Amino acid sequence: MRYYTVMVNGEERVAASQDGKELFVLETFADMNALIAAGNVATFPEDAQKISVGDVTSLSPIPHPKQDVLCLGINYTAHAEEAERFSKESFGGERPYPIFFSKRVCYSQGTDAPIPAYTGLVDSLDYECELGVVIGKDAKNVKREDVQDYIFGYTIVNDVSARNLQTRHKQWYFGKSLDGFTPMGPCIVSADEFAFPPKLRISCRVNGEVRQDSSTANLITGITDIIVMLSEGMTLKTGTVIATGTPAGVGMGMKPPTFLKPGDVVECEIEGIGVLRNYIEE
Repeated sequence: MRYYTVMVNGEERVAASQDGKELFVLETFADMNALIAAGNVATFPEDAQKISVGDVTSLSPIPHPKQDVLCLGINYTAHAEEAERFSKESFGGERPYPIFFSKRVCYSQGTDAPIPAYTGLVDSLDYECELGVVIGKDAKNVKREDVQDYIFGYTIVNDVSARNLQTRHKQWYFGKSLDGFTPMGPCIVSADEFAFPPKLRISCRVNGEVRQDSSTANLITGITDIIVMLSEGMTLKTGTVIATGTPAGVGMGMKPPTFLKPGDVVECEIEGIGVLRNYIEE
């Protein structure tokens, strides 16, 4: 099943689709967090409003995350190498354990929405296409064999980053947490649609040029280890989003580094989920 948050008659509504074309509006749920807490929807009410996905504005599937989005840093080998080339002081060194950090998200925008340029504050705006894991129920001290029971589904996250702020502050929180830096979408696809762990093609295009092209099979720290490790020390609340890291091909890894500018169009695509398309605000 595919789950969307859409605008219907000026209001946010949760909708579901089996084919990604026809949506059924689910009036029972106040928002996506309520639907996730209830679990996967198997059938639609007979009186559910039907609309075409092309006739509505799709928002982020979770416009208002309950918690900060949790993230994995340097979780693809080739990306680790390009990051260290850009700034060894900020991104270099041995990494015997996964790098966890978070993004403050006051509001997550969806596909076809703008990303602020922050001209004057940000001079090195970058993209990071990532597989987002959506937690389906409160998770604490999860055993490896039970991890799948805690995953509601998957989405696409663009972990937008201000590289100058990352290197200036020598930490990642501020440079990745500016308003508008966490687009998600276009939907959440339920976990039962994929084999586990999902091995999906992940790619990113800027103005039609392919910049990133890899597979989630190449994660250094896989989804099972991520959830087991995080849940040892914290409760992952229902609806928590975990961005699992980005592959090589980001702007800071290019020679010379090439960053986003106003008017650019960024398309993040993951096999089986869809395309998250955003443009940099003029």
